[in-house]
Amino acid sequence: MRYLVFALVLLGAAATSARAQDAIPDLKGTWSGKGKSIVFGTNPHHPGSQAATDPPRVRDIEATYIVDGQEGRLAWGRSSSTAANTQEPFAWAIASDNKTIVGADMDGYFRITLISPDSIEKCYTHNGTSPTHAFVATCHVMNRVKP
Repeated sequence: MRYLVFALVLLGAAATSARAQDAIPDLKGTWSGKGKSIVFGTNPHHPGSQAATDPPRVRDIEATYIVDGQEGRLAWGRSSSTAANTQEPFAWAIASDNKTIVGADMDGYFRITLISPDSIEKCYTHNGTSPTHAFVATCHVMNRVKP
């Protein structure tokens, strides 16, 4: 009887753990972080006079993402940086592992990893097909801003 109770407790713990892993993370709110970007050319977030054909430069960036809405695994909002308050719209999709997020904005792409409920690592790439012809790559940690 003791073994049966132990087996039922283990089964219950496994089922509870599986349900917890199925919870889709809530991304709504404001996320902010600082990091470094490699930049060829210029764009509103990386101003200057450099052309995309000039040597690359490493720049500091402080970005803010406001997730205005979320429906299941889909989230959307707007972004800005300390260099440019563009309020550029973005769309994100949460993968089934509930930790991987992919997305896009008007001229670039996101690969995001959920580190904790209030911390993400955001990687962003921007290719040279935008009107500015600049291209950018960056990865840095962003944290949810607490009200």
